[in-house]
Amino acid sequence: MLMSSKTLNMLEGLVKDSSFKWLLGKQSSFDEEIEEMGRSPSAGTNWIPELSPVANVVVRRCSKILGVSANDLRDSFKQEASESLKQSSLFARNFLEYCCFRALSLSVGVTGHLADKKFRRLTFDMMVVWEVPAVASQALLSVEEDATVSLEAFSRIAPAVPIIADVIICENLFGMLTSSAGGRLQFSIYDKYLCGLERAIKKMRTQSESSLLSGVRPKKEKILEIDGTVTTQPVLEHVGMSTWPGRLILTDHSLYFEALKVVSYDKPKRYDLSEDLKQIVKPELTGPWGTRLFDKAVSYKSISLSEPAVMEFPELKGHTRRDYWLAIIREVLYVHRYINKYKITGLARDEALSKAVLGIIRVQAIQELSLTNSMCYENLLPFNLCDQLPGGDLILETLAEMSTSRELHRSNRSKDTGTLHSSASDMVSHLGSVFGGSSPRSRTSEKTSSLVVGEVVVGDVNPLERAVKESRKNYEKVVLAQETVNGVKMEGIDTNLAVMKELMLPVMETGNVVLSLLYWDDPMKSTIFCLFSSLIIWKGWLVYVFALASLFSAIFMVLTRCFSRGKLMVELKVTAPPPMSTMEQLLAVQNGISELEQNIQDGNIILLKFRALLFSLFPQASEKFAVAMVVAATMLAFVPGRYLLLMVFVELFTRYSPPRRASTERLIRRLREWWFSIPAAPVILQHDEKNETKKKK
Repeated sequence: MLMSSKTLNMLEGLVKDSSFKWLLGKQSSFDEEIEEMGRSPSAGTNWIPELSPVANVVVRRCSKILGVSANDLRDSFKQEASESLKQSSLFARNFLEYCCFRALSLSVGVTGHLADKKFRRLTFDMMVVWEVPAVASQALLSVEEDATVSLEAFSRIAPAVPIIADVIICENLFGMLTSSAGGRLQFSIYDKYLCGLERAIKKMRTQSESSLLSGVRPKKEKILEIDGTVTTQPVLEHVGMSTWPGRLILTDHSLYFEALKVVSYDKPKRYDLSEDLKQIVKPELTGPWGTRLFDKAVSYKSISLSEPAVMEFPELKGHTRRDYWLAIIREVLYVHRYINKYKITGLARDEALSKAVLGIIRVQAIQELSLTNSMCYENLLPFNLCDQLPGGDLILETLAEMSTSRELHRSNRSKDTGTLHSSASDMVSHLGSVFGGSSPRSRTSEKTSSLVVGEVVVGDVNPLERAVKESRKNYEKVVLAQETVNGVKMEGIDTNLAVMKELMLPVMETGNVVLSLLYWDDPMKSTIFCLFSSLIIWKGWLVYVFALASLFSAIFMVLTRCFSRGKLMVELKVTAPPPMSTMEQLLAVQNGISELEQNIQDGNIILLKFRALLFSLFPQASEKFAVAMVVAATMLAFVPGRYLLLMVFVELFTRYSPPRRASTERLIRRLREWWFSIPAAPVILQHDEKNETKKKK
């Protein structure tokens, strides 16, 4: 009671003296509520001394939504939270998160909450206040009407409402929303984004409730996107050499194409995305009569189709439509791959599909804002992003484990007492009855004292956030490495050959030394090398030689790192080849193609001669070859590997020694003569009748 009277006196003093006017500056959205709290008889029960004035305002709004006083919320938090969350230095922010998450968990259960401007303002104010929760931190920020939000605050509050953001793509979404605002989120853009979400939801609900695909679409399938209904933006389907305009419809299980007739649409073709049919969806080039000119199409290929289906999205400039459709088709395909891989069933399966659906809704809302000219849709779709990020499989594995854990919580509701949970499937369930799903319920884990909402834990980082952060760190390393790769790419065949020759110089020099020893240019060195290598093979020390080589390489790298710390990397210096004219470049390409053709011909001849030996087209040569194979097989079967390796080494290394040089040359000549005497197996070229028929058509 004494505490309440002191709080009331402090509030009255603040209002009378306007002692927090310096904090608010001009009139803000918090002014009236702070003054009202000061005049209210229940101010003592709604004011938390540890919180800043603006944080108390947000907590008061949350308490009104929940129908309890702020002090009751505080008592509930102290009862449910662990001791680590109630430390004095962390209490303000953790308690604020607790109140926000409880209020949001209840608010998202109301159909059409995104259309409520008070809800949109509340979620934004939660992010603003998250940065200044404690009374000691109130001087760090001037909370005005045009206050902005940081990435950290957005990442903590927004994922608690699954439709607004997702843990996996939260950072990319924030970057997109703040691309023109200097890295801080403004309420005007945030409000437009939420209004765009509401419109996208209504559009999706209308499409799914319509009679589209009524004869072939199961009731559980939701229509996510439609294209080709406007004559200025047609969709063309290419199958083989035929092309048909029509309407393309994407659901959360399949892709449908309805060819356009004179006054109606033909029976839809279904391209399945849910079953494991080894589907490949990729960008494709199209053009008249089978040419590959325009990069504006998506190719769908599976084992159920004899040839791939290609959907073209014609537009005058760029390929934005194609990129959008490629991203959302892949999102549906990837979510089903995730479901099939981890054998997700029941409500967990609905949650996975809902996560993909909400991702597509967010992309549609961002498209309306027109924040940037070029937009990477994959970065806003969680399953697309997991396919790109290093360690994305670990993110999906963590997501699957969390889904399984939530299934256990649902099956043990009798033991649950109070943890907060609002999942993606719960969110989608409130987009309309056609989306199915269950209503959110308040639950507490039996094994942990963590307070959870959706995929966000009060005062802590959950395993999914941890996996995403680790993956993003690795992704940054990949980006930096890729920048260096792009920086060293050279143009021109002669330039790239010069770089490769410089890189291979140590290997070439080592090869020259080995050849010098092999041809006995210096008999003394060759003799010593032969005896030393033979001893290593005889004693069975070859494994230790490779181990020592690896050890010396590691020591070299460590010493190089120690001595070159803080120094710039030594650049590879390559002598640029003389510039070549266009005619010289064409001649070089022609010579290269001729040499490649000659090498392919030689390779085919070798294979055809072996075919002739195998089928005894030249019996005398085949008999000799068979005898040689029998001798080799006998040696492999009965001679120990160490001795066999020693015999091969000595035979090969001493071929060009002074005593054996003449006999080696005679043996090689006889082998060449024998090889040239072997005829090649015959070859007959046959033309494909199907291709001939297509050309005639």
